[in-house]
Amino acid sequence: MGTFPYKNARRNKIVPPNGEKKLLLHSCCAPCAGEMMEAMVESGIHLTVFFYNPNIHPVREYEIRKNENIRYCQKLGIPFVDADYDVDRWFARAKGLEWEPERGARCTLCFDMRFERTALYAHEHAFSLWATSLGISRWKNMEQINASGHRAGRAYPNVSYWDFNWRKGGGSARMYEIAKREQFYQQEYCGCVYSLRDTNRWRAQSGRQRIAIGKNFYDETPPRPSPQKPQMELPNGPKGC
Repeated sequence: MGTFPYKNARRNKIVPPNGEKKLLLHSCCAPCAGEMMEAMVESGIHLTVFFYNPNIHPVREYEIRKNENIRYCQKLGIPFVDADYDVDRWFARAKGLEWEPERGARCTLCFDMRFERTALYAHEHAFSLWATSLGISRWKNMEQINASGHRAGRAYPNVSYWDFNWRKGGGSARMYEIAKREQFYQQEYCGCVYSLRDTNRWRAQSGRQRIAIGKNFYDETPPRPSPQKPQMELPNGPKGC
């Protein structure tokens, strides 16, 4: 059984359902998808990355996250599908849910919208199996994500959603190791304008600076001690994926 050469975390080879060797991966960002991409490549799975995230706001943040994903796909030789930045339709679907909390009904419709498009692409391009990188983040509700994935997958009898638990088997630890090694962009909120609003509000209440888009990147160098008073993190506070 193969293992992966990382300092602190190791993952056994992964085997898709029914021995599938081809997969469409919906990616939300490079930090979340990076571990899954490497694990699949090392496990002999031929994947294509599908980037459809019309929720991400503003467009500068969207482009940074997308380009980081493209950079890593090119490094690994993985095909990348750049779907439309369908932001107007996203705002139309989110109408009336502007004040829903993180992990609430707005997030459900956001997952539904992105997964419906992913499942459609899988159906139209002969992918019988697809998955998403969203579930690897500990800041997300895995049950909520998987429910949306299965709903989207049921629309096409020839397409299945893979609800593998990517956090286990060293996945979560490797996710951060790879992000630091590759110095990925470190987003600081989930992605949508309402998440940005709520995160900045929480930061103001906690005495922290507002989010600076395009400034922070993962780094293997240990952080220098800060002369400022340390800030407490809320256990379920707004956070990037």
